[in-house]
Amino acid sequence: MAMDTNRGAPTAPIAFGGDAAEAGEHLTAARVDIGGAVLDRLRGACPLVEDAATLAESSRDWWPLAMHWARANEVGARAAVVARPASEDEVAAVLRICNEARVPVTAAGGRSGVLGGTIPVHGGLVLDTTAMAGIRAVDPASMLVDVLAGTFGDVFEDELRDGHGMTCGHWPQSIALSTVGGWLACRGAGQLSGKYGKIEDIVTGLDVVLADGGRIRTGGAPRAAVGPDLTQLFVGSEGTLGVITGARLRIHSAPAHTARAAFGFAAFADGLDAMRRCVQRGAHPAVFRLYDDTEAQRSYQTGELHVLLVLDEGDRLLVDAAMAIVAQECERAQRLGDDLVDRWMEHRNDVSALEALVNRDIVVDTMEVAASWSSLPALYDATRSAILGVEHVLVASAHQSHSYPDGGCLYFTFAAQPPVDQKDECYQAMWDAGARAALQHGAALSHHHGVGLNRSRFMREALGEAFETLIATKRALDPNGILNPGKLGLPSPWGAVGW
Repeated sequence: MAMDTNRGAPTAPIAFGGDAAEAGEHLTAARVDIGGAVLDRLRGACPLVEDAATLAESSRDWWPLAMHWARANEVGARAAVVARPASEDEVAAVLRICNEARVPVTAAGGRSGVLGGTIPVHGGLVLDTTAMAGIRAVDPASMLVDVLAGTFGDVFEDELRDGHGMTCGHWPQSIALSTVGGWLACRGAGQLSGKYGKIEDIVTGLDVVLADGGRIRTGGAPRAAVGPDLTQLFVGSEGTLGVITGARLRIHSAPAHTARAAFGFAAFADGLDAMRRCVQRGAHPAVFRLYDDTEAQRSYQTGELHVLLVLDEGDRLLVDAAMAIVAQECERAQRLGDDLVDRWMEHRNDVSALEALVNRDIVVDTMEVAASWSSLPALYDATRSAILGVEHVLVASAHQSHSYPDGGCLYFTFAAQPPVDQKDECYQAMWDAGARAALQHGAALSHHHGVGLNRSRFMREALGEAFETLIATKRALDPNGILNPGKLGLPSPWGAVGW
């Protein structure tokens, strides 16, 4: 059964194991509290929340490991205060005060991230953006929407479709849990990205408040050659370079036609090759997902087959052309019933399984990486083998979820059942094995979940010498280091995180 979500507000990932007001802190980073004079200034800038239970709830996200901590009545770390600005002016005022007082600020929207990205590791202030919500304007001729960053995804899509007959097309599994600002901050991808692109393809401009309270507006033209693209500087920065308060996004007419198909392959590599041929011929179905035999059997009871699910939507002529190419390139595969796609559609946004596994003391997570077509088969084999080699691991499987002319995204799922007192160590060991195997085979560290806290230890390895350029950018835009310290592997003025 799908879990109930808190429409238009953050949804808790799992219940605390005791009184949330008394929750302990699992991490050991240096803590910054907020003194009386600074607190008084903040109270004058925007509404604050200071009760202990709300502070605990606002200091966590959907990181699977932290869900185990919550069962033990712990958060990773606890904010000293939560600010809930309702306007960009209030965001600017809060940041100006915190920058002057050297108070760390962790921006948070729906808190649906799965890597600890919104845990306030040094305490300080959590800046909750969800009071800044709603569509500001729609330009149907240019097919653009101007939307506030705290708008939840399902509310956003419903308003676009019901009020304007349009869609943004960005549909992550977390659509009811996440906000527009979160999509942008983590460089997210939706399940229909084959047609509509990732969020960096959808965004045309941003409103950003900088660490010192200064404000900038980026983008605004269909294309530009006015220096580097400053919009893309902040997309994926996870709140470390500035706070996104609004965005201009590309939109589309709501689709009038859909088509679907399913195919079975004897080998995962065969399915990957068929996908490659399709996209390199110009066919980009909205949904194009290849499940290995383990995942296909678990979800669709298809035995040893590796299952490709295809769904496209939009103009009938374009949809039919894309599906014809897919049929040609999959003609040697076994044609399966279209009902498999229907079954996927029915359950695609269900996140209830995670809580059920955590309650059974199973340590589970996912890891999505991207690499070139030539690397994907060996990457799939090596990464699964590396994770399966970790003690106590029960399963490691994968599917290919997003395709491009030059490569795609492999999305690994893995689970283990270690002794209760070894959960953290087992979890880290699985990630160390999987991430390093993927990096050694030429993968990007992340495709769409981002880095947060969990992946921060791999950043220098992933970026090489370019990591110093990221550090220099951080120092230039946030010289006091107040914005989401401890994330993206960036140096923190308050020292190591203890993770």
